[in-house]
Amino acid sequence: MQQQPSIEQEIAEVKAAVSQVLAHAKALGASSAEAAMSRTRGLSVETRHGEVETVEFNQDGGLGISLYFGQRKGSASTADLSPQALQRAVAAAADIARYTSEDPHAGVAEADWLEFSPPDLDLFYPDSISTEQAIALCAGAEDAAFATDPRITNSEGASFSSHQGLKVYGNSHGQLVGYPSSRHSFSCVVIGEQGEDMQRDYSFTVARQYSQLLDPKQIGREAAIETVARLGARKVATQKIPVIFRADIASSLFGHLVSAISGGSIYRKSSFLLGKVGQQILAPQISIAEQPHLKQALASSPFDSEGVKTRDLAVIEQGVLTTYLTTSYSARKLGMASTGHAGGIHNWLVSHGNDDLAALCRQMGKGLLVTELMGQGVNTVTGDYSRGASGFWVEHGEIQFPVAEVTIAGNLADMLLNIVAIGNDVDKRGGVLTGSVLIGQMQLAGD
Repeated sequence: MQQQPSIEQEIAEVKAAVSQVLAHAKALGASSAEAAMSRTRGLSVETRHGEVETVEFNQDGGLGISLYFGQRKGSASTADLSPQALQRAVAAAADIARYTSEDPHAGVAEADWLEFSPPDLDLFYPDSISTEQAIALCAGAEDAAFATDPRITNSEGASFSSHQGLKVYGNSHGQLVGYPSSRHSFSCVVIGEQGEDMQRDYSFTVARQYSQLLDPKQIGREAAIETVARLGARKVATQKIPVIFRADIASSLFGHLVSAISGGSIYRKSSFLLGKVGQQILAPQISIAEQPHLKQALASSPFDSEGVKTRDLAVIEQGVLTTYLTTSYSARKLGMASTGHAGGIHNWLVSHGNDDLAALCRQMGKGLLVTELMGQGVNTVTGDYSRGASGFWVEHGEIQFPVAEVTIAGNLADMLLNIVAIGNDVDKRGGVLTGSVLIGQMQLAGD
């Protein structure tokens, strides 16, 4: 059996391919060029009722190339790293560039924006999980869910994923950088029944290190508890009320903020936060810091997808927006420097108070605790917000009963300014690390 190359060997191989591409581009007369490749391999397993539904071993990745002849750009890609294939891809990109219009803002990122010596962020923890082990983990989670409560009557399955990969980027400024990373995750989805009522819910865990995943039995129990809690859900009357977005979905609020302050939305003038840098856009007790270099964090990265150096950034200071988030293209359009956001954000830490979710409910008194959102009724041009929701009705500071089939509505500008408190129950399973968010008032549409 052929031995799998080490990650160091893989990175060296990909760097060599990127170097060849850049040399070919120079030989064809390109004024500048860049090339990037991501490669992943790993195992995914899905089971349902202990039976294996899917087992996938995958290894994929492609090398993307962009050539610039002055301000004209051509792009091509290839998954074949043979010298002949690389040469053909560069020739294709050069040919495309001949037919494109000049764009004064196009080009490789400026040299002084780039990261030439990326720090090690401790992101690589590969683990050799066998198919049999993965299947046993999934079955264990499902068994734990069924054992938690007799009202758990069915399963939509458990899933396990373990992947490792690499990213390499190079350009005609002489930058050639890369790093490896790993990601392991596990989830379980179950169905509960009570009379004619049927509900589903899930739980999941994700980490750079396999050893840091929560125990599958705990995931199964959590999925069952979440599901059973939703049984007997009902509507409530239409009214204006305070709303708590539980931590696991509160990140979506800040996701809309990311979209609204991205350079692309700003230069297209398609954001409700246009012209708001230096102004209050969140409640004054809230700050948001981006920390791209947190060790082992899920959204850490030493550079963005254009090779631009990532750095700590105070995005919101005491409610005031300090900057837009730019790529090299949007930065040039806006007359700014790139903030290193080609490819997304890197670990947003949202400030919070000392109260847990139960304390937030007591502070709210009466209102809706939202645990699931449905639909896509969010307009980041106007800020209008309207989404289907389910969760729990809170009265006298305590959860009273589950709620379903309601809609919550407002305007993002008002919602962000009207955040009363953020809890200390921070969800760390994504790129936005936030606790539960209490908003002073929203419109609820129900009966």
